[in-house]
Amino acid sequence: MPNDRELRVALKEGPFHVALRAAVETRGLTLSGLRQHLGERGLRVGMTSLSYWQQGLRRPERPESLRAVRALEEILVLPPRSLMALLGPPRPRGRDAGKPPVGALPYSAIMESSRTLSAMIHDLDGVADDRRLHIAGMYETLQIGPDRSTVRRETLQVVQAHEEATDRYLMVYRGDLGCDVERVRVRALEDCRVGRVRRDRPTALVVAELLFDKVLRPGETQIIRYELADPSGVETVEYERGFRHPAGQYVLRVNFTAEALPVRVQRFARHGSGTGSDPGPGLGSGPGPGPGPGSGSGFGEEELGELSLNAHNAVHLVAGSLEPGLVGIRWDWD
Repeated sequence: MPNDRELRVALKEGPFHVALRAAVETRGLTLSGLRQHLGERGLRVGMTSLSYWQQGLRRPERPESLRAVRALEEILVLPPRSLMALLGPPRPRGRDAGKPPVGALPYSAIMESSRTLSAMIHDLDGVADDRRLHIAGMYETLQIGPDRSTVRRETLQVVQAHEEATDRYLMVYRGDLGCDVERVRVRALEDCRVGRVRRDRPTALVVAELLFDKVLRPGETQIIRYELADPSGVETVEYERGFRHPAGQYVLRVNFTAEALPVRVQRFARHGSGTGSDPGPGLGSGPGPGPGPGSGSGFGEEELGELSLNAHNAVHLVAGSLEPGLVGIRWDWD
């Protein structure tokens, strides 16, 4: 347990999370105790947020979070603004926060319910148009079960940081109409772990944090592998991946069981009207109907191509140097 001298050094030298943790331990308080004291002051802060602040995984930035930090200085009997001073200047917010490059597509161009998605991302302390990461490469495989539903999806992804350091990737999944989002499960397989998860039943949206083991600096890369299972049993007719910014290579493989084979399979792509200079994160849209050909702002003509099942009852597509837009595979059962 830190002593008062070590606490004074932490408050002087920082960083914020080290000083906060030293103060909590020195005063002999628990996170639940802190949360209770904050609640008595009319401030609602979740245990997860307090834990993330203490571990350095998140930084309090919202007005209500900053009010909580000032209250923590009183609760922990610290000099006024001793913790606030360690936070430094806030990151840009509002209209210029995470502003995408010229030519990039907004969420509203590649999916419905973009307002709901933006609210879910904001609830995870994110910015809807965040551009701190871009996708350098991605390999996805879908397993379609005998009931014609998606049994599982596995994703291997290479992301690269630019502009601003970050320590997580926000995975977005949109299920089919009728999907039970409470049954959707996200599992980290390699080089990441699952953090907070948000679900919205009316729009069948799931947003999950995939946390890295370190903060990426500009230019650094991270490989993550994760699995998504949706046991809702809803019949699937397509899978698409949306990219709001330019991206690297994308590979999609769809595997069918011998008991349920489609009669026709097509690949498709719909590109935006312009390309940006900076690659950015993509939208992991789940199986289900998306915008129609040419729908949404900035979409051009739909490109189609026939695909044939191989001896393993699978098809795949490979796309490189992706422009903003949608890429996917659809199939007919009858």
